[in-house]
Amino acid sequence: MTNHLSKLGEGDVVRNTFPLKFKSHAFGAYCFNAVGCKVLYANMYHVRKNENEISPPPLPDYLNRVSASTIGIDNFPPAAVVTWHSLDGKPHEAKVDIGAIFKDQRILHHVPEDQIPTETAAFDGASIILVVDDRTINVYMKTTIYLKKPRDPSNPRSTRVHEMTLAYTRTY
Repeated sequence: MTNHLSKLGEGDVVRNTFPLKFKSHAFGAYCFNAVGCKVLYANMYHVRKNENEISPPPLPDYLNRVSASTIGIDNFPPAAVVTWHSLDGKPHEAKVDIGAIFKDQRILHHVPEDQIPTETAAFDGASIILVVDDRTINVYMKTTIYLKKPRDPSNPRSTRVHEMTLAYTRTY
C-alpha cells in the first residue's frame, strides 16, 4: 500500500477529509468498585488485579484524569476480555468488541467542521478508554481537536478542544 504522503511534492498541502478517521489508537482501562478486575486487550493485560483486590470508587473528576497508556494499536485486535466480580460478589465476564464499537473508524467529537482546519493535522489521534464500575462497562473516545482560531480570542493557546465522548455502555 502506498502512503499518499510519499507522493507530495515540496509546497503541497495535506488536506483533512471529513469525517475525521483514525487508523490506529491508544488504549487504557480502569476498574472501579470491582473485585479482581482484569482487562485483556491487544494481547496484553491493561488491568490485572488480584482475585480479592477491591478497586476503589472513582474520584468525582476521574474522566479528566484517565488516559490511554498503550499507544500505536492497529485497528482492530480481537475483543477486549473483561473479568471481574461486582461489589455484590457476582462474577462477570464480558467481551467488548472495540472494532465493532468503532467500525467506521470515525473520530468522535462535537466540534463543528467549519472550526476545524482543512489543512495540516486536525487531531492528535484516538484514545480509547474502557472503564469498569461495579456492574457497568463504559467505553469512551478521548480526543484533542485542533481549531482554526482560538476559542477565547484573549488566549492564543485556546486552539484545541479536549473531549471525552461516551461510545458504548452496558450494565451486567
